[in-house]
Amino acid sequence: MSKLFLLRHLKSQWNQDKEFAGWVDNPLSNEGILASKKVAQKLIGEKIDGVYTSPLIRNMETVLRIFEHNPNQYPLFIHLDGGRMQRWGNFTDINSDDIPVYVSEKLNERYYGELQGLNKEKIYKEYGQQTVHLWRRGFKERPPGGESLKDVYKRTTPFFKKYIEKDLTRGKNVLVVASHNSLRAIVKYIENISDKDIADLELPFGDLRQYQFDVKFTRVAL
Repeated sequence: MSKLFLLRHLKSQWNQDKEFAGWVDNPLSNEGILASKKVAQKLIGEKIDGVYTSPLIRNMETVLRIFEHNPNQYPLFIHLDGGRMQRWGNFTDINSDDIPVYVSEKLNERYYGELQGLNKEKIYKEYGQQTVHLWRRGFKERPPGGESLKDVYKRTTPFFKKYIEKDLTRGKNVLVVASHNSLRAIVKYIENISDKDIADLELPFGDLRQYQFDVKFTRVAL
């Protein structure tokens, strides 16, 4: 058996300011940082063999904050895109306490195109609640110049199958720390949610979802 943990990043500064972030980097807010201990406690006692995240600062900082509350494991960041390897900390020895954190742009948030950096409330007033809701939560609808959830699904699902699903079928426990729409796409794949019903899926900041699988990648009740 193996376990999969899906964690949405903690609240960032732009989340707090109600701005569309997309692929724009911004750090965690003070509220997000303060919430890290409570989220980390949910993982206490769980054996995590590897972590997957994206290069967006709010995602990588969430990983860092979570492991600050677990002094027995140290994250080693390995960039899958481009083959570069980076480490946080000056480690002279690598041992079983070091946990690999694989970083890939495939797990990035939806690209919000022309909306990036704009205030959400102003956009709602300009385009209407229904239109903007479809841009944010619909499956096929795209914000101006941006990605649909379908586009995100097309890049996250092959990545998930190639790396994460492979780890799970080998009996490894995996933590994925990513953004709202990349995680929504993964949940859609795992739970086989319809294109219509996926619009109703919301994952709060710091939300942790857990799944269990057998060696054939069949979901097993927890």
